[in-house]
Amino acid sequence: MLVATLLALSSAGLHAAWNLVAKRSADPFLSLWGQFTMAGIVGIGVLAVTGGLPWLGWWLAALSGVVHLPYLAALAAVYARGDFAVAYPLARGAGALLAGLGGIFLLGDDLNGWSMTAIVTVTLGMALLSVGAVPAQIRTALFVALTIGVYSTIDSHAAREVEGNTYVFAMFAAAGICVTSYGTASGRAAAMVAAMRSSWRQFTLTGAMSVLTYALVLAAVRRAPVGYVAGLRESSILVAGFLGWRYLDERHVRRRTIAAAVILAGLILLVLSG
Repeated sequence: MLVATLLALSSAGLHAAWNLVAKRSADPFLSLWGQFTMAGIVGIGVLAVTGGLPWLGWWLAALSGVVHLPYLAALAAVYARGDFAVAYPLARGAGALLAGLGGIFLLGDDLNGWSMTAIVTVTLGMALLSVGAVPAQIRTALFVALTIGVYSTIDSHAAREVEGNTYVFAMFAAAGICVTSYGTASGRAAAMVAAMRSSWRQFTLTGAMSVLTYALVLAAVRRAPVGYVAGLRESSILVAGFLGWRYLDERHVRRRTIAAAVILAGLILLVLSG
């Protein structure tokens, strides 16, 4: 369990950092597209060298890649509409909660009275965080959370059932293909090419960060319940409040920090209840 804890905590700061890059970009969709495309290119290269995955791994990676498309599109939309210190904690906090519930109901993790108390605590924190937020941003952030819960459950199952450490590369390859296909079909091919030419270094860096972050998470869920890992990983929601104030000049820092702390407390209780 100690190893899982360290892995999950290590991923938190990296995750908040690449999300901040997407939020600060002129076009969050292009930023996320470039990031996942570069991660996908790395994934394809690794798979070509290692020989790939068993059939189950390919199937789950493809399914997760499809779910990542609405996740990335909605994440770009929520970052374009409102404050980072609202969008990130709402999406990640609710997503971690849904991932924990997915682990409980679909993957056999434990549920008890403390787990239910944790769920209520997280919900209260999200309600406090939502005060004064734009309703459209709240709805979109909660949709992002839904996609996080779905792909986290799929990928956690894959991490436990598929041997080896190459699944994460297949997932990013599938996600990169899906988001590129969507961008091209929606008439953004020229903008995507221009963005890659001007920002390929940034995309390479954030793509590497996202692969490393998620590899740490999938390694952790092999050693601990999904809710435990998701809860610890989302300690990054406190980092998001600071980043929103420090780099984006966002307001209501005290209330949002308290709300994020309540969400995190609920997630920690969910961790301990397992």
